Amino acid sequence: MTLSAAAEAGAVDVTSAAGAVQQNAWLLIALPALGALVLLVAGRRANGWGHYLGTATVLGSFGYALALFTSVLATGDEQRVRELPLFSWIPVNALQVDFGLRMDPLSLVFVLLITGVGSLIHIYSIGYMAHDQQGRSGGRNTERRRFFAYLNLFVAAMLVLVLGNSFLTLYLGWEGVGLASYLLIGFWQHRPSAAGAATKAFVMNRVGDIGLALAIFLLFANLGTTQYSEVFARAGELSSGVLLAITLLLLLGACGKSGQVPLQAWLPDAMEGPTPVSALIHAATMVTAGVYLIARANPLYSLSPGGQLAVVIVGAVTLLVGCIIGCAYDDIKKVLAYSTVSQIGYMMLAVGLGPAGYALGIMHLLTHGFFKAGLFLGAGSVMHGMNDEVDMRKYGGLARYMPVTFATFALGYLALIGFPFLSGYYSKDAIIAAAFGQEGWRAWVFGGVALLGAALTAFYMTRLVLMTFFGEKRWKELKSSDGRDFHPHESPAVMTAPMVVLAVGSVAAGLFFTAGDRLVTFLVPSLGSLAHAETPALPHAVIPVLTVGFSALGALVAWLVVGRGPVPVQRPQRVSPVVRAARADLGGNALNDLVAVRPTYALSRGLVEVDRRGVDGAVHGVGSVLTLASQGLRRWQTGFVRSYALSMLFGGIFVIAALMVVGMPV
Repeated sequence: MTLSAAAEAGAVDVTSAAGAVQQNAWLLIALPALGALVLLVAGRRANGWGHYLGTATVLGSFGYALALFTSVLATGDEQRVRELPLFSWIPVNALQVDFGLRMDPLSLVFVLLITGVGSLIHIYSIGYMAHDQQGRSGGRNTERRRFFAYLNLFVAAMLVLVLGNSFLTLYLGWEGVGLASYLLIGFWQHRPSAAGAATKAFVMNRVGDIGLALAIFLLFANLGTTQYSEVFARAGELSSGVLLAITLLLLLGACGKSGQVPLQAWLPDAMEGPTPVSALIHAATMVTAGVYLIARANPLYSLSPGGQLAVVIVGAVTLLVGCIIGCAYDDIKKVLAYSTVSQIGYMMLAVGLGPAGYALGIMHLLTHGFFKAGLFLGAGSVMHGMNDEVDMRKYGGLARYMPVTFATFALGYLALIGFPFLSGYYSKDAIIAAAFGQEGWRAWVFGGVALLGAALTAFYMTRLVLMTFFGEKRWKELKSSDGRDFHPHESPAVMTAPMVVLAVGSVAAGLFFTAGDRLVTFLVPSLGSLAHAETPALPHAVIPVLTVGFSALGALVAWLVVGRGPVPVQRPQRVSPVVRAARADLGGNALNDLVAVRPTYALSRGLVEVDRRGVDGAVHGVGSVLTLASQGLRRWQTGFVRSYALSMLFGGIFVIAALMVVGMPV
């Protein structure tokens, strides 16, 4: 059943209990939005209880999401796409946009992920931000309330993004997420690095947002609507050129929000925010928005082979870029950040494969939400016990001091590298198999890239685990950046409990989704049926063996490089050209500086010169001419009658002479 056909199922039926739950689906957004409003308006009066209110609102939204999911799950496929119009938003002549919600399997799985993982991150933040010394005044934490307000705002904006029933409503949530991420990344705004990272993220996201906005303009100009149901039903009316332009512009928007090449440089810098922000942005919400956009627009991409190929290429390139750079960093959060860049590349590659990969990309997105959130929270737990130190070269031997953190982190690590029968094994292997199912050269190129990415992922993640939890206790002879001795210890239960829940998801989510094709079948009304290759380049039975083998090889190389001997505390300076390039982000920042920053500065300087020499010069020139003219005329004003009489005489003679000249025959 196609998405457009499913959309014809109609609006919400409120005569049943399930219909009543769906009719009030706006509460999903209203709860965290209200929490953000109360915490921001209440100000310091909410310092003592604001974090509890912020957590309660997201937990309430998650509870309602479960009820909504259950109500939709009880219906047949034909009734699983529902529209809930709320009010007329933009009634301007031909532009008639109703603000409404679209409840279908695709939006619901995102809602569960956002509110579920978001709730765990909120709970974790209660303990993590309690020790935040940078927001303390007079012994009390005065900034935790503001932090939770921003978290609530972020969740509300993300829910608008995935629940909106039109591209314009999606754009509203899209910009809301950009604003909230700016506030969260720059939360410690007194630190220049955090303020710079927030600005960088905001500006680079605006570049992608231009692409999304232009795509929406093209849709309205050609179809006269931005509503999903109408756009997808009439997608066949678009010419191939317009369709290609729209899909490429949508991809540009996705690259900005999901940190894909060439707009990936902001994502690792976003680590300057508190660790819960890193988990929220990099695991369950913001970076998945681009994947959601491509998957949501699947009827457009299914009609545009060129657009699909562009998505696959971007995903494959980003996959390798993230892996290579992740191998060279010593900052635990930045290694995980580039891991996210790489894993989102896997998702983009999958959704770019069309019907053969839409559902697989979403499945990897969901499993990734569990194990990557767990890894980031685990990294935050390590930092909590190590004076907020992020340099892995100052770690070592922490497994015995942080047993719960180590156990949960290890399960997330194994899921990420695709250890057999953990979540990543099911979702990533399926994407690699789909890549090898393409025709001709595409199978070997994209399948080979995906396999190489699996080996590199195992290398940098094994390196991270070995440097952090095993080997010598390098921290014994060192001090943190603020001069304190290290006293590693386990985090409180309010932090470890969410990590345990996420670890369970890291283990079981993949099997749960794939058993009986549960997730793929559920997503059919939104994404269509999963297409299987008739003649794959490699037999399906071989691919899991290859994937595990490549991952094992990557882990073995990491052990040979890092695990067998002592890790130097100082970062080696004599390294290969590849490592130097990886440390420089493979020229990502340099490219952005060359392509965007320098031309922008040059343009601004040129415009300043045009204004100074052209506009200001013209104004000053006119003023100077008038000044000189007035000075000349002033000399004629002597105040003597004889001078004026002489002027009148000469004037009269001039007039008579002129008349005589004019009156003379030719």
